[in-house]
Amino acid sequence: MKTKIKPERVTIGMEVHAELKTLSKMFCGCPSDHFAKKPNTQTCPVCLGLPGALPVPNKKAVIWSLMIGLALNCKINKKSKFDRKHYFYPDLPKGYQISQYDEPLCVNGYLDTSEGRVGITRVHLEEDTGKLQHKKINGKNMTLIDFNRSGVPLVEIVSEPDIHSASQAKEFCQKLRNILRYLEVTDADMEKGSMRLEANTSWGLNLGYKVEIKNLNSFRFVEKAIDYDLDRQRKLLEEGITPKQETRGWSELKNITVSQRYKETAADYRYFPEPDIPPMEFDDEFINDIKKQIPQLPEEITRKFIKDFGVKDEYALILASKKGKADFALKLFTFGKKQGVKADIIAGYIINQKIDPEKSSPDEIISKLKSLHEEKVADESLLTEWVDEAIAALPRVIEDYKKGKLNALQVIIGKVMQLSRGQADAKTVKSLLEKMLK
Repeated sequence: MKTKIKPERVTIGMEVHAELKTLSKMFCGCPSDHFAKKPNTQTCPVCLGLPGALPVPNKKAVIWSLMIGLALNCKINKKSKFDRKHYFYPDLPKGYQISQYDEPLCVNGYLDTSEGRVGITRVHLEEDTGKLQHKKINGKNMTLIDFNRSGVPLVEIVSEPDIHSASQAKEFCQKLRNILRYLEVTDADMEKGSMRLEANTSWGLNLGYKVEIKNLNSFRFVEKAIDYDLDRQRKLLEEGITPKQETRGWSELKNITVSQRYKETAADYRYFPEPDIPPMEFDDEFINDIKKQIPQLPEEITRKFIKDFGVKDEYALILASKKGKADFALKLFTFGKKQGVKADIIAGYIINQKIDPEKSSPDEIISKLKSLHEEKVADESLLTEWVDEAIAALPRVIEDYKKGKLNALQVIIGKVMQLSRGQADAKTVKSLLEKMLK
């Protein structure tokens, strides 16, 4: 009978790849915008790995990678180099990938989450691979290769194993994407593959294994896949079996992880310095110039909304999650302050009415809010119709409220405000709901 192996503490590290939206590829002049382009039309001898072709690094990609590192509180390595990472796969035309190994651009940063600080091990730059397409041609299963993506600048962000729940992993990835989008260096669009997520999971570093989970193309799948696989690993440990160190993929159809291959180690890749690219050196002046290009980031904007304008925490977090929305809200708050309209009222209106910044002007919105504020509907007989409609539309929220989740009331009030186009008096609505839901 096998002895049970006691699971320790959930240990998760994330690896995030993001394609940089430079005009050209990492080491050649081919266009880097490869999405939905005719296969193999954006290639040259360099990104096809033809003999004698020499790589020339994209300076903009290097600067943007350093900017990402600085935004994640990293230390910049003043001396950095590219390395060859060897492995044999059809989408890798040279038989190796130009990446970084022991001297990456950025190291030792961090990103704070609601469940604790997560260390950033490294931020490094590499070239993307080609893309395999599995098709049936003349009744036969075929695998075709599109090299348009080959050589696109790819930044990899690796976290420390400081994440201890699937929900924290999801939050880490969401916060990271928001920062990348604020910097405007990548679209970070998971549907198009310009941001890809991988999780390294185990029940404790001392147990001698880790499982990498790939094919995570949404934040929801990150959470589901990690929870599923940790449960799978726990059951094995309780049977006295140490889980295999392997790479697994997430199956959306079956909601399970499936084994793909054993997990490689650094030695398997036979890293050595890229002989065709000289090492890079950065001085303080160059690094400081990059620092000046970094805009205010989501956490700073959130604090500004709360502290300077008195916006509710939940509203501030939603509005700061996207740069365009945050910039628009800031304009409205500043203009509204001069017009005597509270920022919290403006924030609620933007969120509940799903205001499109491109179709609305600050002047129009503030004028409308002023008129609505002056004409609030407080008559219970008039409000009842909106309240009844909101209750009918939110049966689960009503159940939550009856189970004691008092925050659910705010969701219902928000729905009434949406239905009334902001005309309902919120205090009267709250009082009416409390009576009706007793």
